[in-house]
Amino acid sequence: MDHPAGRAARRGAPADAAPERRRGAAVAVHGHARPGAALMRRGAALMREALAREIEALIDRLADGARDDAARDALLSKVAAWQREHVAPVARLAARREDPLGFPAVPTDVFRYVRVAAHPPAEDARVFRTSGTTSGQRGASCLSTLSLYDRAAEAEARRALFFDGPMRLVMLAPHPDEAPDSSLSYMLGRFEDWFADPSAETGARWVFSEGRLDARALSEALETDAPTAILGTSFAFVHAEDALDARFALPAGSFVMQTGGFKGRSREVAPDVLRAQIAARYGVAEDRVVSEYGMTELSSQMYETALREAGSRDPRRYAVPGWLRVTAVDPETLAPLPDGAPGLLRIDDLANLDTSCGVQTSDVATVHAQGASLELHGRAPGATPRGCSLAVEEALDDR
Repeated sequence: MDHPAGRAARRGAPADAAPERRRGAAVAVHGHARPGAALMRRGAALMREALAREIEALIDRLADGARDDAARDALLSKVAAWQREHVAPVARLAARREDPLGFPAVPTDVFRYVRVAAHPPAEDARVFRTSGTTSGQRGASCLSTLSLYDRAAEAEARRALFFDGPMRLVMLAPHPDEAPDSSLSYMLGRFEDWFADPSAETGARWVFSEGRLDARALSEALETDAPTAILGTSFAFVHAEDALDARFALPAGSFVMQTGGFKGRSREVAPDVLRAQIAARYGVAEDRVVSEYGMTELSSQMYETALREAGSRDPRRYAVPGWLRVTAVDPETLAPLPDGAPGLLRIDDLANLDTSCGVQTSDVATVHAQGASLELHGRAPGATPRGCSLAVEEALDDR
């Protein structure tokens, strides 16, 4: 499924030109506001624009893998201060909790219960939602513009995956027209815009729709002499393993990117086992099968270094873009832990200007090289860690 209409709609138009944004005229919100309130909103908007320009400039400067942690941290402090003024859950959490990193991180659970955004719903350009939990409540990331998301996603994917230039793409995920609230589908749709080989008859094939794999379309897409990237969710690759009989021999330069867990949508397979199965199925070396780490609540992504750094001593570590700060924290106190000590992963993402730059996850990780790389160890076992649970209560308590 090539979805030419969706592709044509994205090409040549800014990603922000979504129907949600066009409907979000400010008249209903601001039409009867007091002059003083209008001036305050205008001041907040001007400050946001200035911060966005600074963030874009830093992403551009660090897109080649360079680092400037001092500049990153200074800008994080400015963004956090602005968010304390304009994002209610951030303000509540900051009022109740001091943090050695300068500002507290909002736990991902908070995104399920309240709106975490500096702007009103009428100004949403896109709302990305999590895939759901056993509680039925879905977390939401509400963005007033997609420009920072795009800037960060393109920069890191170009460095980590597409450093050899455009290539044929095969997507094992729903097309963004089918899943408009999926951040993964949106990102892969942008990959089609940025990285699909324009000289190929079909630069990108989408072979997963309505929860089902089109095995015939996948097999046809892999009958090629051109380097090909297969990108999709882990559970979609498990579906492919169950559906395919044939084995393939992808041309040199091909690779596979997988992301996400299984979430009950397929049988579960251990990561190293699935990686070996994927390599054998598509005829690529295991170091050409890489994982992505991302989440709805973030605007940036991380990728394993195996593809970019062939033969690396630690190919399954994730490279951290220079505009992210990653910290392992104590599960009880959320205090920072030293390099090499496993803890809950906190991520400070400069591209999260509209929501909260500080995001506290329930994933366990070990940070290395002063925050330049990390190892993931999976989710924290059992109930929500105590530190996260307390922070959730503080972010939700409006007393």
